[in-house]
Amino acid sequence: MSILLLSQYMRIVFQVVLFILGLTAVSVSADDAPRDKKSKTASRRSLTVDLRIDRTVEIPPSQTHYMGREIAQTMHYTGAPWLVRESRQREEDCRLLLEALQIQPGQTVCDLGCGNGFYTLELARRVGSEGTVYAVDIQPQMLRLLVTRARQEKLFNIQPVLGTFIDPRLPKGKVDLVFCVDVYHEFSHPEAMLARIRESLSIGGQIVLAEFRGEDAGVPIKPLHKMTKAQVKKELEPNGFVLEREFDELPWQHLMFFGLQK
Repeated sequence: MSILLLSQYMRIVFQVVLFILGLTAVSVSADDAPRDKKSKTASRRSLTVDLRIDRTVEIPPSQTHYMGREIAQTMHYTGAPWLVRESRQREEDCRLLLEALQIQPGQTVCDLGCGNGFYTLELARRVGSEGTVYAVDIQPQMLRLLVTRARQEKLFNIQPVLGTFIDPRLPKGKVDLVFCVDVYHEFSHPEAMLARIRESLSIGGQIVLAEFRGEDAGVPIKPLHKMTKAQVKKELEPNGFVLEREFDELPWQHLMFFGLQK
């Protein structure tokens, strides 16, 4: 009889333990659900740099000239403070340039050659929470500087991307505007880059070039870092683009809008 009672007692204890474990599992599952949700939100808001370059792709030697123009060297990341210098607004009227872009909320925009994000942050504000700014640079150090600034400004609609000399690594057919500020003249492989940009543009999408005016000796920039309108058209038109609009009110730069040739 005592053995029977002991057996029944052990069975009851076992059932109670199972019941407690079941409650614990439900509790853990409930606790994990919001944590998982939070982790996904944190991931979206972490501004992690996309470094997933396919290193099996061979990059040809850099060109020194293209269509009669000497190609300039890329600015090193140690020169990043120059991009956010106090005098830049006065010299280039950056606010007027941004207005001329006519950015709309919800757009997908690329700041190509974004550096430390001087324009990226303002583009992110203008496309709003429903839009996206791809911030592309070939120097991871520049992208880290950008991420620091974006986090300080609480701008999380930016996707930093490490590009290569031949590929900005943009999604195909998704980008409404590719913005290149004083950077196109530094492309070491212009045709390869323009081909990838062409593939990335959405229907009606544009590539916009801001380049220091090569025609104007009064612009205090080295000739190597200037371009004439004629040279810009000479290079972009054979690569599948057509000039759709120009803005000539900036103090030092051309602003040229190119769409895809039909």
